[in-house]
Amino acid sequence: MLLSTSRPVPADDTAQLVRGAQQGDPRSFALLFDCHYAGMLAVAHRILGGGPDAEDACQDAAIAAFSRIGELRDPGAVRQWLHAIVRNNCRTMLRARRPVPVGVAGENLLASELDDPVARIEQSAMRDWVWHGLQQLSPAAQTVALLRYFTENNSYEQIAELCGTPVGTVRSRLSEARRQLAEVLPRVRDARHDGAGTLRAERREEAATILSAVADGASVTKVAARWAEDMVFCWPDGTRTIGREPLFAVIRQDNDLGVSHKITGVLAGSGITIWENAFINPPEDPFHCPPGATWLLREKGGLVREVRLLHTPRPARPEISSAANRTSASPGMS
Repeated sequence: MLLSTSRPVPADDTAQLVRGAQQGDPRSFALLFDCHYAGMLAVAHRILGGGPDAEDACQDAAIAAFSRIGELRDPGAVRQWLHAIVRNNCRTMLRARRPVPVGVAGENLLASELDDPVARIEQSAMRDWVWHGLQQLSPAAQTVALLRYFTENNSYEQIAELCGTPVGTVRSRLSEARRQLAEVLPRVRDARHDGAGTLRAERREEAATILSAVADGASVTKVAARWAEDMVFCWPDGTRTIGREPLFAVIRQDNDLGVSHKITGVLAGSGITIWENAFINPPEDPFHCPPGATWLLREKGGLVREVRLLHTPRPARPEISSAANRTSASPGMS
């Protein structure tokens, strides 16, 4: 938890804290959040009830608000603004808890596109500072923070499956990530922040090249030179394969069946890279692969040593003929 106590602050002082936070003063933001935490938690309790989910909704709201504070035009509206972010987070949690009727727009999204932290950070003058702070987190804390705040498959259960850890471990690592960020961001505020965009662009190019390698006729050795020859690939069904060739064999098989991939997001951290891709199925077999996937690449000594894959949940399928059912099963990636 970033902060957990609250105290009333005069309106003039609140406005001053908002302006300080907007100018990049992390202490002002911490005090601002401290002042409003009790009210934010009350909102979360009304929607989610008591328990850790309500606290998580408030803590996640703090991360989103930190990256968006520059957009708040009226300092006097900060209370309503923070409460609105908490409500959005709570609704996201509720959507993840219960089935969503087929046909509802955005039914597969677990995080609000309107409150996408990565998009907000990219638009903010503080982005290099924030990304630099994320780079300073411990590897375990950094991994779950990036997956939670900046990817589509971001429920605790999905993060646990992707990382190969219990849900309780994910929750504790997120709490640790928030604690570390509260300490790190003030410390690196005035440090030189190397732009994170260059590394992310390199990793995005690598992802696109590897996923399109079969169609382009490129060799495994050439396009995946950064991947160790004995790397471990963890498939969604729990299967583990050694080396690069099994993955390329599956990509090749899907490609032969008319499946292609579109990179939708790439994050580059300290020793990890995260890909997100959409599967583009052939018109005659629209349910061959799930909507998309998240890839977690773990690196050591400059080489990718382990890759873990998680599929985006499939939407409910309409009734189709038994013949179509027999031909829609995926051979590997899906």
